[in-house]
Amino acid sequence: MDGLSSLHGLLALSHSRYTLLVMSRDKTKLSRRQQRLKRWDRRGRARVPDFLESWNRRTFFTLAILLITLVVGLSLLWWPAIFFGIPVVMFTIVGVRDIRQSRHAILRNYPLLGHFRFFAESIRPELRQYFVESDWEENPFSREMRSIVYQRAKNVLDTVPFGTKRLVEQVGYEWIAHSLEPKHPNREVARIVIGEKRCSQPYSSSLFNISAMSFGSLSYKAILALNRGAALTGCSHNTGEGGVSPYHLKHGGDLVWQIGTGYFGCRTNEGGFDREKFVAQSNAASIKMIEVKLSQGAKPAHGGILPGEKVSQEIADIRGVEVGVTVASPPAHRAFKGPRGLLEFVTELRELSGGKPVGFKLCVGQRPQFLAIVKAMLDSGLAPDFITIDGGEGGTGAAPIEFSNSVGMPLVNGLTFVHNALIGAGLREEIRLISAGKIATGFHIARQLALGADLCNSARSMMFALGCIQALKCNTNKCPVGVATQDHSLTKGLIVSDKAIRVANYHDKTVDALLELVGAAGLDSPADLRPYHVFRRISPNQVEHLGNIFPTIAPSSLLGPDCPESYRNEWAIAQANTFDLNQNAF
Repeated sequence: MDGLSSLHGLLALSHSRYTLLVMSRDKTKLSRRQQRLKRWDRRGRARVPDFLESWNRRTFFTLAILLITLVVGLSLLWWPAIFFGIPVVMFTIVGVRDIRQSRHAILRNYPLLGHFRFFAESIRPELRQYFVESDWEENPFSREMRSIVYQRAKNVLDTVPFGTKRLVEQVGYEWIAHSLEPKHPNREVARIVIGEKRCSQPYSSSLFNISAMSFGSLSYKAILALNRGAALTGCSHNTGEGGVSPYHLKHGGDLVWQIGTGYFGCRTNEGGFDREKFVAQSNAASIKMIEVKLSQGAKPAHGGILPGEKVSQEIADIRGVEVGVTVASPPAHRAFKGPRGLLEFVTELRELSGGKPVGFKLCVGQRPQFLAIVKAMLDSGLAPDFITIDGGEGGTGAAPIEFSNSVGMPLVNGLTFVHNALIGAGLREEIRLISAGKIATGFHIARQLALGADLCNSARSMMFALGCIQALKCNTNKCPVGVATQDHSLTKGLIVSDKAIRVANYHDKTVDALLELVGAAGLDSPADLRPYHVFRRISPNQVEHLGNIFPTIAPSSLLGPDCPESYRNEWAIAQANTFDLNQNAF
């Protein structure tokens, strides 16, 4: 037994020593490997900058001289070698030009090589869109949103396999609460009448329409296709502030004539409002409503911009401006002043148009100014037939980045504020609310209706239906699919008959999707949607319906002593006769 114990002890000691030896070897190998990696890492970090920094003007001239000498020497031995001089001469000319120019420091310091930086920068948006961004990353519309528009427009498979890709536990995720007794709403409930009370020519509108896009911002073929699509499906087509062109009228689709601060289509030579021109144009049978544009979401308080590259002779004639000169509309109207003046102007346009519905569009900014309009309605008895609320996330063909990114209230906040202000003043039943801004699917429409809208408009989604690929070149006149350009070599790719059908398909399928959601919620009509039908995750473990996030105030509560605290101060300083505010009251 003693001998056996000694043998076991010897084996254990040997195994222990072997284990220590292996561990020591492993540590030595790991240490050596880490050292090699560190050396390679230092070399790698230094190699690329050293390579770039070693290329300079002296290097360029040295290489150019060597290449020229080589070509000359080879040509003396074999005359066809002289043709190798062509790329060498081009290399030298471009490099010398880079060094002599004074606009780009990177080209002066790194001739020729600096061009690769500009090339990489130029293709970055395309590389990001096609290879980098996820399906639901919004820049500004996600791939998922664009795809659903393309699929519905082309009338192809628009379902998804295997379940949602959305992160349902992520803050901001939204959904509709379904019913255990779903219904099947009729297609007839997807329309709403505007102007019943005040107009002799009220308009029955679709719940989903084409938002404001001007001829000039869009090509003539895009306008033709949109209007023909509107005629096919029975929705309305907003002209944008650029005026009514022949292309808006050709196919007879219902039009909403938008009048901006430039008064295009009803403009005097001095740039003011011309009543006679307005009467002549507004009597067109296709024009069903008139919209006074106060501001738009992408550039509120700025005025429309049409780059000079897009101002052709035809557009100049329609707008009454100079060819090739950038058209910048004034930031404010000159035909009226103050809240009461706005309502009087709206009333005048209703009379001049023969009793057609008239409203105004705005992106909410200073809340007391809208409350001033509400007070003017109460004092004067005048009111618009509809109000279009645009969100700060709305689209445009051209806008300063500060205005697009940092001015204007987002749509949900603007819509709920206007909805509440009209409820609190007892005016909500008289006025239709139109929601406009980044709307693409049936759920988007349902959410807006639940928050207080009566109907919705969409611009960029309709552009996707036309074939827009979100190339983000709207302000360059180089739209590759012929939608947002006046270059006829590019508009040749847009076939009106095909794109019009796509617009109609997209509209119809999106409205069908809306009705399916309404039925899933157990409702008979989109008008029955309320904030408590839509839920949002507000933290990893907490959800709320939109009624708790955006509470609705009591009817006529602004008029009595029980004015809500969140409105009391702003309601007190709002004045019916002016937009000027007492800043000290804030």
